[in-house]
Amino acid sequence: MPDGVRPYFENAPLAAFALGLSSGFPFAMIGATLTSRLKQDGIDKATITAFTLAILVYNFKFLWAWIIDGVKLPIIGRLGLRVSWLIIAGILVMAAVANMAMTPADPNNIWPMVTAAILVGLAGATYDIVIDGYRIEILEPRQLGYGSGMSQYGWRIGSAGAGAVALVVAARFGWEAAYLICALFALPAIVAGLVIGEPERHRAPAERRSIATVARSIWGPFVEFFQRQGALIVLVFILVHKIGDTLANLTFRLLFDDLGFTNDEIAFYDVALGFLAYMIGVFIGGVLYARMGMKRSVMLSLILMAVSNLSFAGLAAAGHSNIGMAAAIGFENIASGFGGVVVIAYFSALTDLRFTAAQYALISAGASILGRFLTGTTAGTLIEKMGYVNFYLLTTLIALPGVLIYWWMMRTGLVDRSIGTAGTEGEGGEAAAAAGKGA
Repeated sequence: MPDGVRPYFENAPLAAFALGLSSGFPFAMIGATLTSRLKQDGIDKATITAFTLAILVYNFKFLWAWIIDGVKLPIIGRLGLRVSWLIIAGILVMAAVANMAMTPADPNNIWPMVTAAILVGLAGATYDIVIDGYRIEILEPRQLGYGSGMSQYGWRIGSAGAGAVALVVAARFGWEAAYLICALFALPAIVAGLVIGEPERHRAPAERRSIATVARSIWGPFVEFFQRQGALIVLVFILVHKIGDTLANLTFRLLFDDLGFTNDEIAFYDVALGFLAYMIGVFIGGVLYARMGMKRSVMLSLILMAVSNLSFAGLAAAGHSNIGMAAAIGFENIASGFGGVVVIAYFSALTDLRFTAAQYALISAGASILGRFLTGTTAGTLIEKMGYVNFYLLTTLIALPGVLIYWWMMRTGLVDRSIGTAGTEGEGGEAAAAAGKGA
């Protein structure tokens, strides 16, 4: 294989691909797929966008992530801390998705579906905690870019594949069958864990013998992170860098339905074409990450993700246009694929190997909480008052603060100084450590 391709096919990046498959599908079940289901069942826009608050469960996963980092499960725990949690969390996700399959979307009594969506969010968020911790620990620092790329490949295939399967099956056999079939997407991560085994880079925290040590295990990950120089600035960047992108992404299906696109058209353009564009973006991200380095590649990705929202303003202005939909989705997914690789590689490198799952849960939760909250509380109302064109122009402006903050972090050397042991310990970590010391 060419030198630029070979690292993607090492054991750890391949495992990251399988982990991504299982990580992506629960999000799709309560994201775009649920939006389509509710819209077709006659639920109004304001209620549909409020359902995105179920996804907010992902943003609070840091509250119980410490359990995944330190609590050994009885009996099954003999397989290892990470592997045993992969199995249990995967089973919980499949059970939650099956429950949603059996729950009716009744416009006159929406609360059972709300409860089902929240349960999928809780199970999916727990699975994410385990998957992210396991992924970071099996990857050496030199593999973080490649592993992030493979993880994003898997995430997109899992989410897009589950979304496409759900639309196609639902059109022929109903939404119940669609959700039951999609539950099987939880299995690849379990298989990867059983094949690869426990990660060598995992650093077990101190043994819990008292209430005081348990308390330290809960607060330790956060204390370590916030003791770093510039930690608050880094956290502000994490919180705001993706607001515009998240706010726009969770409303695309509403736009498509209002423009008159059919399920088959949405499946082809948004899922199939979007998937292909995303794959191209991930490949570009891997290449540019290697050639430009982490800092410049992250900066470029932030700019592209901000500008990509303009393409949907153009689609909204053009109306029902297959060419316009293809162009908007293509640009958006290339930018997202590129950004997914380089930003996730940076966020992974921020963690300490003693608290991998808990710290990454905090980082990934903060990365989209504001955008999801705004989508759930205001997006539907903003679209009705402003129209789609002005709404997507607004999301572009909202993305600019994140670009400016990261530019300042680059200029002051804070990006290098923020790297944790996950980005410095192991093969390829020496360069990152040297950069942090020299900044």
